[in-house]
Amino acid sequence: MTKRSFTGKDLRAKTSLELIHSDLCGPMNVKARGGYEYFISFIDNYLRYGHVYLIQNKSGSFEKFKEYKAEVENESGKTIKTLRSDRGGEYMDLQFQDYLIEHEIQSQLSAPSTPQQNGVS
Repeated sequence: MTKRSFTGKDLRAKTSLELIHSDLCGPMNVKARGGYEYFISFIDNYLRYGHVYLIQNKSGSFEKFKEYKAEVENESGKTIKTLRSDRGGEYMDLQFQDYLIEHEIQSQLSAPSTPQQNGVS
């Protein structure tokens, strides 16, 4: 049985920080200086502008999200509304989910094995 190809179009956000796509990649075959094996990306759906952060392990993703959030919200004067990610454990962590709830950020999780649902990440 084979999957049908994805033909749907992703709707674009109307303003910056309305929808942020995120994905974590790694471990890489070769560590970067400082022992970094992973990277996490955050891409604004409206602007198509992305930030990439190197991290040493998956558990560093929450701290990098907080760093990203502070940076883009301070620069823009706006707040992040929605974070779209896969169902990776780094995003499902209770501390991460509680933080999103506390800051009124909606968490959108894509279905397993469907990277097209996470759009531009």
